[in-house]
Amino acid sequence: MYVLQMDQMSLRDRYKIMSGTIVPRPIAFVTTKSTEGEIINAAPFSFFNMLAGDPPLVSIAVGRRNGTMKDTARNAIAHNELVIHVVSEDLVENMNETAATLNADESELARTSLNLVESTFITTPGIREARVRFECVLESHLPTKNDEGAVSFDLLIARVKGMHIDEAVLNKEKKYIDLDKLKPVARLAGPNYAQLGERYSLKRPD
Repeated sequence: MYVLQMDQMSLRDRYKIMSGTIVPRPIAFVTTKSTEGEIINAAPFSFFNMLAGDPPLVSIAVGRRNGTMKDTARNAIAHNELVIHVVSEDLVENMNETAATLNADESELARTSLNLVESTFITTPGIREARVRFECVLESHLPTKNDEGAVSFDLLIARVKGMHIDEAVLNKEKKYIDLDKLKPVARLAGPNYAQLGERYSLKRPD
């Protein structure tokens, strides 16, 4: 078995191996308002997960570019809110377009066929075509340093204030999500994504 020491590896190699083994990862497709509030930015992040149900918390790690905070982190901190969308199969192509590097005064959504919809609990709009979206307020922001002491990413912890779920996806009576209708997409390494494959159940021990 290979033994890899993280501080003896290049950043590129660490990223490739970790992102290739910690899979599949859910994707947070995030909208935020620009710091001036005039532009709606959109961007995908695969370092994303649910932290807790009580309180309802999720986390997103937003990497910095050459030490500079990305628009999503800066906007979320400025307005203390963001909308997180689940990426379904029919959103993937448009989501990928928003990964382009643009100026802060340009909206990535202009590269897509997606439309905005007003939120219920916050002022930042969401994406109408998403089957699930979480309207969130920023719970905390943790700038995180690398081994050299430079801030390399911003950890955002967000509290979910409300959700919008497509009626075809949610069994309202049983509070059950139909994954075959949601069709979520997961992130792998490099340019690779995955759909849900074969699923199975295990009974938890008493």
